[in-house]
Amino acid sequence: MQIDKKDCSKMPLLAAMLQYKYEDVYPLHTPGHKGGRGMQRLLRQELGAAVQMDVSLMSELDDIHEPVSYIKEAQQLAASTYGSDACFWAVNGTTQAIHAMLMTALRPGEKILLPRNAHRSVAGGLILGDIDAVYIQPEYNSEYGIHTQVTAAAVEQALDKDHDIKAVLVTSPNYYGIAVPLKEIADICHQRGVLLLVDEAHGPHLGFSQQLPPSALQCGADACAQSTHKLLGAMTQCSMLHVQGKRLDLQRAEDVMSILTTTSPNYLLMASLDAARCQVQQYGKNMAEAALQAAEKLRVLCSKQPGLKVLEQEDCGSFALDRTKVTVNVSGWGYTGVEAGDLLRQAGIAVELVDTHNVLFLVTYADTTEDYAAALECIEAVFDAMRENQRPVHQQPSVQVPPTAQSGMGLRQVFNCEKMDVQLAAAAGLICGEQVSFYPPGIPVLLPGEIITQEIIDYCQHMKSLGLPVSGPADSSLQRIRVVKK
Repeated sequence: MQIDKKDCSKMPLLAAMLQYKYEDVYPLHTPGHKGGRGMQRLLRQELGAAVQMDVSLMSELDDIHEPVSYIKEAQQLAASTYGSDACFWAVNGTTQAIHAMLMTALRPGEKILLPRNAHRSVAGGLILGDIDAVYIQPEYNSEYGIHTQVTAAAVEQALDKDHDIKAVLVTSPNYYGIAVPLKEIADICHQRGVLLLVDEAHGPHLGFSQQLPPSALQCGADACAQSTHKLLGAMTQCSMLHVQGKRLDLQRAEDVMSILTTTSPNYLLMASLDAARCQVQQYGKNMAEAALQAAEKLRVLCSKQPGLKVLEQEDCGSFALDRTKVTVNVSGWGYTGVEAGDLLRQAGIAVELVDTHNVLFLVTYADTTEDYAAALECIEAVFDAMRENQRPVHQQPSVQVPPTAQSGMGLRQVFNCEKMDVQLAAAAGLICGEQVSFYPPGIPVLLPGEIITQEIIDYCQHMKSLGLPVSGPADSSLQRIRVVKK
């Protein structure tokens, strides 16, 4: 079978894979299932013909570690689509892209400024690169009980206080779709010779509509990591690292990405990156408009419910809002976000995130089908039932996260040292060996290497008494905590 060159002309890797498939070559090479011949029957049946494209590294299909043909061309097309100087595919998720971004920008022992609520993948990059972190706190929205973003003023103040900081990393937009003032922060950084790195995992769709916040690259970021799979058409685990300008060494970026990438990359994942890039290049504006229209339907539905609050631009102050993320506060009905999420799931609706007060719906260009219309009816029915069965509203006391603990040891040093379990109540003065966060607020109370204080212990015990879930420690009950062994 011949490939339709018109359909595949802008997807070089996918075209090459299809060509190989239709040549009907007998595979005396990996993978062991041999084009599905030896795969377990049920899995083979569910995967269908696509399993024939699960192929191994071979010269006909190029090599992500040393791309010279199809992958090279596809990455160049991605850079052109987003306006970067270079694009690197990440098949180990945005975690890989973030690790590579950090290790490209900084050398061991150098400092980076980042928000306290940065994604946990950042800590992994700090460990791998032996990089020192300086933290700043994001702003807090008490009405929704969520942390929003760091301000440009906070970034500027921190840089002026510590002239050894070499780079700034911000998360924009965050889970709730709230974006930082990236252009202002980029100017602040570059005036001081500091790099700006952006965890843009939730922003691969930005830049294709003026109704959305501008993209990191449009605002002058030196590098950004995007989850192409989160809001576009790539398969789960597929991401991109973009670099622009002359402040970062492109060769070093390529070298670091190669170190962090498996030597057996899945070609189906890479083909999905190729196809997703082509799709957004051709139809990006239409896709963005479709997502915004679909999200607006949900916003209107929720706003009509007396007692529900929907996060809007006016709730975000000076921070921009990606309106395809729909955050709904259910506390006015006496429910927690966790309870609302459970009720929705029982009705066949799975949401992106729940916290104490809110449920978060993630809407994309794909939500334009009759299925979505049916989902909206289902959501409305669940909310109708919740409204009819309202509970007394109990105001929980606002408890502030304790000040960032003093560092007693570097992240990398803690990672490599021996640890032991102790009772949390008896851990004051010891060096923490793991991360401890509560949701909400999602800001780490403790990071590895920080000294545990009695204030922090009291805070943790109070948050547990409220029934809030804890993330990070090996003991999820937080009765015990891992500390550095004396």
